[in-house]
Formats: sequence, structure tokens, C-alpha cells
Amino acid sequence: MIGLHVTGQDIAQFLDNLGCSNGGKHAYYRCLRAFYNWLYSRKSGYNLSPQDNPILAVEAPKVEKRILPSLTPEQLDYLIDQADCVRDKAIISLFADSGLRLSELAGINPDNIDWQHRLIKVWCKGGKEGLAPFGERTEKLLKEWLSQHQANDRLWDLNTRGIAEMLKQLKSRTGLPCNAHTFRRTFASILAKRGIDSLHIKRLGRWESIAMVERYTRSVKFEDSLKLYQAILR
Repeated sequence: MIGLHVTGQDIAQFLDNLGCSNGGKHAYYRCLRAFYNWLYSRKSGYNLSPQDNPILAVEAPKVEKRILPSLTPEQLDYLIDQADCVRDKAIISLFADSGLRLSELAGINPDNIDWQHRLIKVWCKGGKEGLAPFGERTEKLLKEWLSQHQANDRLWDLNTRGIAEMLKQLKSRTGLPCNAHTFRRTFASILAKRGIDSLHIKRLGRWESIAMVERYTRSVKFEDSLKLYQAILR
């Protein structure tokens, strides 16, 4: 497969003959695309013409767009009610209010909480600084937790593994999907169902592109959009 005399047909046949799912084939395709794009670039030093790049003739394997689970506001209320302690309730409420990633939530410094504006300064992917919003219920739970816990440079007495384990146990007890990614999808989906456009969701959730927001809001149905449309016409 690797060499200077490979055709697009060779690559397509190689991908077709793989015994994995289309998702796996797409992963192989991405690796091959990265390699051949480098090989036919100036950086490789082979002085090959980019227009002869065989990967240009290969169609990417189609991957099914799965609708991953998100929670309803009622399910969120139930999870918070079923959580063992104030700390766990505050974690779940903050996840849902802010769409924080697991590492972002676990690394919160109490000094970075702006109580007046209900914002938390966090460090996002790539070491970038971002702001995460939260609501009134989360504020009350956070303050109750801090009244019980002497925080220094960390808001929680759990690390990422401890938070993930707590959520795993809550999932086992309630039967509801319960992890950081589910809460992040829930954050985006609830905002979308309430009429917040993708650009604002992108900013509020610290996503780098609207395409990523659309991936996280696949559970929003036509009926949800229709309700918003009908409300405008009233």
C-alpha cells in the first residue's frame, strides 16, 4: 500500500477489504489521507505533484451519524435528587449548566468563581482560558458545598477519576446515562430546544466550531424546532 506507485483504486480496494466497521475504515482512511497529503507536499522532499495524489480519487467511507443520548430537564432533576451528597449534586448541576468537560470541572479553583455574574474561569483544550456559566440552583449547591468543605486550590475533594466513578455508580443506580459527555450534549440540546442559536451555544460551551455544536445537538428533533417556529407566529 505505501509507496509511490499506489493508485486511488488500490487504496479504495484496501479499505473495502478491511473487516472492521465503517467507523474503523474511516479511521484508516484518515491516516492514509494524512500520509499521502504529506508525501505529495513540499515537506516530504520527494517533489511529487500534489495533483497526482492518489487519495484525491478516494471517497471517504460513510459513517453512520449516531444520535447519542442527552437528558431532559426532568431526568436531570431526578439525577440530582438521587445523588448521595451536596458535593455530587453540585457537580451534576454544574455539568448540566455549563457543559464543562471532565478535566475542566475537576480542575476548578474556588478563586476563579465569579459569584456576581455566575461565571467560572476554566482552562479549556489547548491551554486556552474560557468562561463557564452556571445558574441559581448550581450557585446554591456550590455555596452549600463550600460551607462544608475547606477548599484550598481545588474546589472538589475528587480528581477526574473520582468524579467519573461517582457518575458511574449513579448511572448504575438510576439507569440513566451519566457521564461528562452526556451532560455536555444535554447542555447544548436544552439550549437549542429553547431557541438559542448554534453560534451562542458554541461560545457558551467553549466549542471551537459550529460543526461540533451540531454534533452535540443531534438529539434535537424537527418537532422541537417546529415548537419554536409556532411560538414565533403566535
